[in-house]
Amino acid sequence: MTLANSVIGRSVRTASAALLEAGTQTKAASLRGTEALFFHRLDAAEHARRQDVAAGRLDRMAALETLLTLPVGIPVPLASFEAGQRRAVRALPAGAADRDRTTVTRRAVRPVRVDLVVVRAAGWRQGLRDAGRFAPFCRRAMLLTRRPSHLEELLAEADFYGIGVFLAAEHGVEMMLAPEEYRPQRHTAAAWCFVEELYQLLR
Repeated sequence: MTLANSVIGRSVRTASAALLEAGTQTKAASLRGTEALFFHRLDAAEHARRQDVAAGRLDRMAALETLLTLPVGIPVPLASFEAGQRRAVRALPAGAADRDRTTVTRRAVRPVRVDLVVVRAAGWRQGLRDAGRFAPFCRRAMLLTRRPSHLEELLAEADFYGIGVFLAAEHGVEMMLAPEEYRPQRHTAAAWCFVEELYQLLR
């Protein structure tokens, strides 16, 4: 059983339907060294804008950190920056911001929203570890390929970490434990970089 299998993908989607926003798409991919099912929503307006301006890749932490200091769509005087900040603005990839002699205006926003990540796990310890890698970025869950002997123990530990549990059965996938809702404390360059990496896999 692989996550790229369309039947598995549809079964997980059906089992998690109540968790997903309208228009959510599914992508099986390897990201951050882990194979997973990514349930995501493309920001159509941002995607179109990037295509129209032939925007460059936006997956360097320094560039994302610079963008996070700028408001979206509001010109900021370059004179308000220190020399190092002005250099960082000048180094932004094409299409990330508009710049003239006196101001810079941020245009780029996150191109993708990730609703849920599901990792496949032969064992529950592996599932906790692999799903935990996505904790800073989105809601996450594991898909067990067989029923563990100590299911209640697993569910209690997974619930402690906020990780959902799906179980592959003969006639589909059953959600044994819903994942905890993702509530980021703040917007970070690392979380933005995560969705930019996924965005490159969707293009």
